[in-house]
Amino acid sequence: MDTSESSSTDAGKTEAPGGDPPARGWRRWAMDTRPLRIPAYRRLWSSTIVTAVGSQLTAVAVPKQIYDITQSSAWVGYASLAGLVPMVVFALWGGAVADTVDRRKLLLITNIGIAVTSLLFWAQAATGLNSVPVLMILLAAQQAFFGLNQPTRSASVARLVPAGELPAANALGTTVMQTGLVAGPLLAGVLIPVIGLPELYLIDALALTFTVWAVFRLPALPPLGGASARRAGVREILAGFRYIAGHKVLLLSFLADIVAMVFGMPRALFPELAAHTYRSWHEGFALGLLFAAMPVGAVLGGLFSGAFSRARGHGWMVIGSVVGWGLAVVGFGLSGNLWVAVVFLAAGGVADMVSMVFRGAILLSAATDEMRGRMQGVFTVVVAGGPRLADVLHGTAGSLFGPRAAVAGGGALVVVVMLALAAAMPALRRYRI
Repeated sequence: MDTSESSSTDAGKTEAPGGDPPARGWRRWAMDTRPLRIPAYRRLWSSTIVTAVGSQLTAVAVPKQIYDITQSSAWVGYASLAGLVPMVVFALWGGAVADTVDRRKLLLITNIGIAVTSLLFWAQAATGLNSVPVLMILLAAQQAFFGLNQPTRSASVARLVPAGELPAANALGTTVMQTGLVAGPLLAGVLIPVIGLPELYLIDALALTFTVWAVFRLPALPPLGGASARRAGVREILAGFRYIAGHKVLLLSFLADIVAMVFGMPRALFPELAAHTYRSWHEGFALGLLFAAMPVGAVLGGLFSGAFSRARGHGWMVIGSVVGWGLAVVGFGLSGNLWVAVVFLAAGGVADMVSMVFRGAILLSAATDEMRGRMQGVFTVVVAGGPRLADVLHGTAGSLFGPRAAVAGGGALVVVVMLALAAAMPALRRYRI
């Protein structure tokens, strides 16, 4: 590991089974499942399987209910903002909290909070309350709990698996989450006309009871080195940003994601492309394919992640995957055929999954345990905020230059800026584990 940027070995980390012989043949390409041999990680991961799908049921139900009440897409957008602000605030604060308390206890509290809000979503829908302010308050509360939960969950992984298996653990988690992005909305679309909207909330709430049980069975994850003596306040949050600024490999890992998502995430232009560029196909069919292509690509990338999950040059993997993402977006922008466009988007989904896996591994291995919560808090904000900034940028560029030119130009910017960062700041190129 690059000692200039890496952390010391964590005390009290759960040890994995003994060394395995190198995988051969097709197994080198298959998903690396070694972290699942560790009971504690297996419990955490299995809880993610349930919530990945269940959370998407609520993610579909809330905007659907708001639109049914208001018949206004603007109100759906306002609701998204109502959820984003508390998520950002509590993700930053939650990362600081996760560095000062037993992370298992914090996971229990936040998962119970998410489950309670899902139950309240069900109660208001089942009673026919039809109040947009109530929905927005519940959404804000749920996203606040999510903001506290996500950095804590991510920071806990490095205490459960050895450093050499962090890419594999991240690939397993990312694949599950991306599968939820595909399966959850599809399942919601099937269930709404059969069982109704309120029951989607109830299913999510019931699924979260399994998550609470799985987290309850985790080992205690108290702070290392007396970090519990600190308070989780503004000073600690600012200390996290100073830590990022002082560790170039961490700073570059965040910049890589910002570059890829802000310049290269074209989802705001999907509706226009579906309506005009791919108008020879049914508009709804084309739109569905465009939105599903990247998550499907990410899932496929995860299923065949065995080879790259064992890579040691993590910095080069991030650089290569971001450049690959940019090239895929360029190809998508230049595609006049729907199926060719879908192939490029799926390839972009593979590249994005690789980038997420190795950026996550860098954050967990290069940061000390007392800083991991705050690093994951910033990571959560960047992952959630980048695509929303991209919506504004691409929407504006699309209206000025046309959607295909805006998409291709954004992808080209990703490639140029990422290569420039890699050339100007060698810390990321040199980072190995």
